[in-house]
Amino acid sequence: MLKRYFFIILTYTIAQLSAYPIAVYISASGMEGEQALHTLIYWQIFSFIVALVVTALLLKPEKEMPRHPEAASKLMIVIWSLLGIFLAMFGQIIANVIQQLLFQVEPQSENTMQIMEIARTLPVFIIVVTVIGPILEEVIFRKIIFGELYKRTNFVIAGVISGVLFAVIHMDFTHLLVYFVMSFVFAFVYVQSKRIIVPILAHVGMNTLVVLIQLSIDPAELEQIMEQYGFIQLLSIGG
Repeated sequence: MLKRYFFIILTYTIAQLSAYPIAVYISASGMEGEQALHTLIYWQIFSFIVALVVTALLLKPEKEMPRHPEAASKLMIVIWSLLGIFLAMFGQIIANVIQQLLFQVEPQSENTMQIMEIARTLPVFIIVVTVIGPILEEVIFRKIIFGELYKRTNFVIAGVISGVLFAVIHMDFTHLLVYFVMSFVFAFVYVQSKRIIVPILAHVGMNTLVVLIQLSIDPAELEQIMEQYGFIQLLSIGG
């Protein structure tokens, strides 16, 4: 693995874990309620913006590298990205049906519910959910982890390992299958397009669509819809 890839993963990990010492500080300082919540959220936004900037700087040398000879054209980037969004949403439906039928898992995840509560409290957090998180996750889980494994093994092995890590990092263990399926979808469009921008756009598009749907529906009504259909549930976020 290239040294810059190691530092990207380290940066992402620090951004992920940095919320814990901040939470300890907030508790020790006596902050409570809305002030404490806002402080923690703003710190998460700041930490992920920093992580994104550092990642972009570390990847800058790759702009000078020649593209893959079979890399998708601009038109195919759009097509593969749209297909990625569709497959991601369809994958959620299938994964949720399997989870409900075999394991009686509720379609709505705690991770998604918490994220949407934060988004309703501080809408600025949406930028992390819809843009920053997906970019960081695709660079790390598809370009670096999946990409490096794919060079040395095959699609299935690389997909399984990166998919498990992608699922675990979301800390939503009752919905691991959903995240696992999502990871395979994004890996698939990445391999087919030979462009990391494709899974990034698919991930950004999917998260944006889910956020818009959930924010446009009253929470009580959304819960009823979830119970009936169980497909508007996944919100992948780096954080």
